Amino acid sequence: MKNGLDLGEAYKATLGRIRAQGGGKARLGMAVLMWISHSRRPLQVDEICHAIAVQIGSNDLDRDDIPAIPTVLDCCQGLVTIDKGASGIRLIHFTLQEYISTLPDLFDRAHSTMAETCLTYLNFQHVNDLTNHPSPGPRGTPFLQYSSLYWGTHIRMELSDRAKTYALRLLDRFDSHISAKTLWESINAGFPSHYYRGDEPFPALHCVSYFGVAEVAKTLIKMKRWDVNQRDSAGMTPLIWAARYGHEEVVRLLLQEKYIKPDQQDTNYSRTALSWAAGNGHEGVVRLFLGPGFVNPASIGRWWGRGPLVGPLFGWRFVNPDSSSKCGRTPLLWAAQNGHDGVVKLLVEQQDVNPETLSKSGQTPLSLAAENGHEGIVELLLEREDVNPDTLDRGYGGTPLLWAALNGHDGIVELLLRREDVNPNIQCRGYGRTPLLWATVLGHERVVKLLLGRTDTNPGISTESGRTPLAQAAKNGHEVIVKLLLGREDVNPNGSDSSGRTPLSWATRNGHEGVVKLLLGRKDINPDIPDARYDQTPLSWAAENGHVGVAQLLLQRGDVNPNSSTKSGRTPLMLAAENGHDRVVQLLQAPRSRRIW
Repeated sequence: MKNGLDLGEAYKATLGRIRAQGGGKARLGMAVLMWISHSRRPLQVDEICHAIAVQIGSNDLDRDDIPAIPTVLDCCQGLVTIDKGASGIRLIHFTLQEYISTLPDLFDRAHSTMAETCLTYLNFQHVNDLTNHPSPGPRGTPFLQYSSLYWGTHIRMELSDRAKTYALRLLDRFDSHISAKTLWESINAGFPSHYYRGDEPFPALHCVSYFGVAEVAKTLIKMKRWDVNQRDSAGMTPLIWAARYGHEEVVRLLLQEKYIKPDQQDTNYSRTALSWAAGNGHEGVVRLFLGPGFVNPASIGRWWGRGPLVGPLFGWRFVNPDSSSKCGRTPLLWAAQNGHDGVVKLLVEQQDVNPETLSKSGQTPLSLAAENGHEGIVELLLEREDVNPDTLDRGYGGTPLLWAALNGHDGIVELLLRREDVNPNIQCRGYGRTPLLWATVLGHERVVKLLLGRTDTNPGISTESGRTPLAQAAKNGHEVIVKLLLGREDVNPNGSDSSGRTPLSWATRNGHEGVVKLLLGRKDINPDIPDARYDQTPLSWAAENGHVGVAQLLLQRGDVNPNSSTKSGRTPLMLAAENGHDRVVQLLQAPRSRRIW
């Protein structure tokens, strides 16, 4: 770069120097770059040293082939560095990764080479000799974890005949292999131990279904050694694994099996393969389950359990598109909650899918989509004639409109308000808040404007504590919302809550000068109403809290009593003095003609 080359040219020149080393140095340098740039996670130094030492197809590791770290760095000509604190090895700069990605032919068959390396390592004699019970020391087999976790990922990305052969060799003894336990522990990391049984690791067919390696899965299925409906120690079947991660070709292979049970549920969550696919947005997999031969037209309106799972010549294996999990969620509920528009479209086109089914929390698909801001899904669901846009959930008693308003999803609020059968005034349980109240509390200006655009929206409905939308907006200082509400003739600016506080009282107490100015602009405002608890007027609250600007606005009014007293007999002047607000004291003591500063 000092010689005038740009960054890309500098990288190109350095790669040329690596190749120019010739022989083993060039191979080592390019191998290190390949592993770092194509690995599925950052590698440790000892991991990459063992990976490079593997002779593909050999029976065991020759430890004399493991390169020293200085040699690795020297062969890479400064393009890699070691993070000493984390013992990790990485490219010198992220721009090098970007540059390498523009050179697809830089490495020959990178992913298949990496898959063959991982599988060769796992088939090594010293790895096979490890039992699947004790954890091996990292010094002895540092490349074991990466190989166990990612051989399937690399082979799926680029399959070679040799990699397939090595995979089948590993899978032949996989049930008792240390890599099965290593992979299984990684998959279940973070889950409670009771969700799976550690003494039964991961069967071979489950493993390839998890990875999505269709060619290998096809061979295993033909071998007939593994039950296609077998549950692993977490209660999952091969079909559920493949559907969960969207491996369409593996799902297709398994569904072609005569004895497959496509509606089988896992034991922990009671979710079917369709449920997992729908929840994770795998449209292709969902389409397979909803295709001919799996949806029973005679089942519409009937209980699914009465129909045969397997019909004549195994030609009828039905899938219930409305099966619910332990938390009461159907495939449609999962897809609606997670925002998978394409999956929702596929499901709502099925006549036997119930769009009004409730989760355990009592929410419909429309309610979940509205809560999470999935506008496209809300639009799809509203096209169904049997969807009630005003269904109350069983938990908080909220409607889809309330959930959308609460979370500020103005596009969804607008869609729902176009429906005449949507009631904008329904109050939720507990708080007693309407959609308008939630929107004002949280400051969703656009939502408030949309709600007030409906003539049947009642802006005077209050919470259980008697606080109206105007009081909530005034309390929180939402000037735009206050202005919108004051534009309605049916809004009472003097309405008091259960503590006797008016919107003006809340605004003055919290020092929202802009809101106070807006409220005082209403001709019908009474600026001197005391609250019921302390008998404090708005001016008393401003004085006590030292809000000079607010006090000045109030004193400009001729109908404000500067000497009003609280229940304890304190005037605004006394409250300001007690709390050390000198500027307010000066303002109150000044002659009326000098109170406008």
